[in-house]
Amino acid sequence: MSTFKAPKGTYDLIPPDSAKYLAVREAIAAPLRNSGYGYIETPGFENVELFARGVGESTDIVTKEMYAFETKGGDRLALRPEGTASVLRAALEANLHKAGNLPVKLWYSGSYYRYERPQKGRYRHFSQVGAEAIGAEDPFLDAELIILADQAYRSLGLREFRILLNSLGDKECRPVYRAALQDFLRGLDLDDDTRARIEINPLRVLDDKRESVQKQLTGVPLLRDYLCDACKAYHEDVRSLLETHGVAFEDDAKLVRGLDYYTRTTFEFVHDGLGSQSAVGGGGRYDGLSEMIGGPALPSVGWALGVDRTVLALEAEGIELQLPSTTSVFAVPLGEEARRVLFAKVSELRKVGIAADFTYGHKGLKAAMKAANRSGARFALVAGERDLADSVVQLKDMESGEQTAIAVNEIVAELESRLG
Repeated sequence: MSTFKAPKGTYDLIPPDSAKYLAVREAIAAPLRNSGYGYIETPGFENVELFARGVGESTDIVTKEMYAFETKGGDRLALRPEGTASVLRAALEANLHKAGNLPVKLWYSGSYYRYERPQKGRYRHFSQVGAEAIGAEDPFLDAELIILADQAYRSLGLREFRILLNSLGDKECRPVYRAALQDFLRGLDLDDDTRARIEINPLRVLDDKRESVQKQLTGVPLLRDYLCDACKAYHEDVRSLLETHGVAFEDDAKLVRGLDYYTRTTFEFVHDGLGSQSAVGGGGRYDGLSEMIGGPALPSVGWALGVDRTVLALEAEGIELQLPSTTSVFAVPLGEEARRVLFAKVSELRKVGIAADFTYGHKGLKAAMKAANRSGARFALVAGERDLADSVVQLKDMESGEQTAIAVNEIVAELESRLG
């Protein structure tokens, strides 16, 4: 028995459950690959300042949740708490925006880390699939990303999720709203930390989940009433495009998300079957982030969907994914000669794309057939000395129990035919 356990707030992905996570990642990524998004992978840690500038120094992520450390060389690094800042940093460093084809469309999949109080649906290590479209200000692009996320969830069979939508304005209209919001919030009965947040980023107070805060927000000024004409028109274009394409959404005037870099379009996917951790994903437009981290003006939009929470949403709806069997053919050799012959045939089957496994460890027939059953294989190949003397093996259908003799040199062709 190992004395070590996974760290608190983390989990191991172990077969067969891990197959569900792989299927969810594939389902989310598939619409992106079909829409011009190329895969990107960034390091698991970055310079602390990348997140402090981009995500926001007043956010809980930066002030309370980042895993930050100093290297032996004196560099201040942090395990990545989200994906957008890292992806944009990589795109800028590689000068992808100078290749002459904007927007740069990228998708990614990976693990992220936040020091939070663990509970179901909220972990210190979690998995996301994300997409970013860098370098274009276009409501069609915002709509595209929301439509692709909706498509991904529906391809998994999910139906009980909702899309919340809002606009956070831009550098023209948000300062006026910010001042009005600050005036309102300063008159509330709030703790010192929240009062400090009013001066740094008052929109974050709207996202405070505590009932004691939410009760006091009745009558709070809403950003939609302060949007400039350009932001109103942009938001109406996004809404109209979603309606035209049959994507249902709900307007949520208090939706701000947890990161400072969002401008204009912001959205969240929620599932009411998950309890307090109802957000399964979200994103929005971040037109000023590139400049915040030292790059040129590159209006951009993106999202990240939680793989862990998507799996929980599937479970909440009672959806069983149709996962392909990891093994289609299981070889059961009886004797050394049979081991050599069937091992060679297993290798041939794998080369033509048939998932095949082999009985290792000199098991007897009974134990080997139990292993074949546990593998989920559709067929078992069984061979002993008498079979090989006749140049045949026994092909057993594990569903019907039917067993037939086939020639050794016809194994691959016969199984290709039977498995389609």
